[in-house]
Amino acid sequence: MNAPIHLQDNGLLRFMTCGSVDDGKSTLIGRLLFDTKTILEDTLTQIERTSKKRGMEAVDLSLLTDGLQAEREQGITIDVAYRYFSTGTRKYIIADAPGHEQYTRNMVTAASTANLAIILIDARKGVLTQTRRHSFLAHLVGIPHILVAVNKMDLVDYDQATFDRIRADYLAFAEQIGLQRQGHDIRFIPMSALNGDMIVDRGEDMDWYTGPTLLEILEAAPAAHTEKAENFRFPVQYVCRPQDSANPELHDFRGFMGRVESGEIAVGDEVTVLPSGRSSKVKAIQLGSDKLDRAIHEQSVTILLQDEIDISRGDMIVKSSEAKEPVKQIDAMLCWLSETPLSPARTYIIRHTSRESKAKIGAIEYRVDVNTLEQQPVQGLGMNDIAKISFRLAQPLCVDRYADNRATGAFIVIDESTNNTVAAGMID
Repeated sequence: MNAPIHLQDNGLLRFMTCGSVDDGKSTLIGRLLFDTKTILEDTLTQIERTSKKRGMEAVDLSLLTDGLQAEREQGITIDVAYRYFSTGTRKYIIADAPGHEQYTRNMVTAASTANLAIILIDARKGVLTQTRRHSFLAHLVGIPHILVAVNKMDLVDYDQATFDRIRADYLAFAEQIGLQRQGHDIRFIPMSALNGDMIVDRGEDMDWYTGPTLLEILEAAPAAHTEKAENFRFPVQYVCRPQDSANPELHDFRGFMGRVESGEIAVGDEVTVLPSGRSSKVKAIQLGSDKLDRAIHEQSVTILLQDEIDISRGDMIVKSSEAKEPVKQIDAMLCWLSETPLSPARTYIIRHTSRESKAKIGAIEYRVDVNTLEQQPVQGLGMNDIAKISFRLAQPLCVDRYADNRATGAFIVIDESTNNTVAAGMID
């Protein structure tokens, strides 16, 4: 009998592409999907037909991600396009972020869940204002791995000196904004997305580059939650009380359902419920009808405790050794997403994990000019503005620094009159 084959699994990797307009982001993703043979036959036929209509001899691979009709007509990316593919060892979710300044809020949305960012630079143009803007935003939302892809090397005759100059320029800027810090890294790769050089295959025109290809870097990148020990955070989403009198096991059942945002928990661990501060021990962990000994990050489970504690939606279950005091004031970097300007006099709703609290603006310390990185004093915020703000809260929240925990360090701001999401924040 043949031994069973165990396939390697490097975990899910969420990554995004960003950069200036017409740097080739959509073409890069199209080439990646094409060369890894993850495009369906009917999709390939469709984009071949569209490419011929435009008078192109080769297939326009950017059409794979530019899904909106307006994007295809204008040849630009407007909204965030998500694509999924897998290799033999890993699954991927790609976010293709728009390059234009007008769509900064879309880029922040894409970056919020990414663990790696590919920042494209046109080899003919070098480091541009939009390159700096997107690098700052990637730094702001805590993406730990930056891959600077110098694209269109075929248009500069695959010149190594051009690549080295762009690399030096970018590193000088990265040092200025603190992009290189503990737990974060920056890598550089020359490529031609149009011809496929250094994407999946190495090509024959850049023998001077001895590093890995783009796909090799993606395959080796660490998955989220794997690089450092994280505190256990479990926001309660629902309290399950079946009260089934016909089933004795369910008659007294009281489980707390939610998703493990970070860390892990095991049966017998001592936990504290915030903000009440009451403590107990984990009696059981269930995943559907299965009983588990422990649960890890990103698993949606039901936790049962040994003691009867008053717990409701919005409470946070943490390990007793990792508990923090709930706060009623937070300082945060805020990206304003709404066309309606921020009004310091208004009351807003802050949604943090599964908990909500009314909030007032304490102070707007400064707005960041993402083009010059200058900190400017302002009285209000408009769409796409990024600012340092403090909030006063009506209800206590159990928060972490965004740099320590992206799940419990983030929140959204809701307009209580329209119920629209108007901003996204990262807690300092």
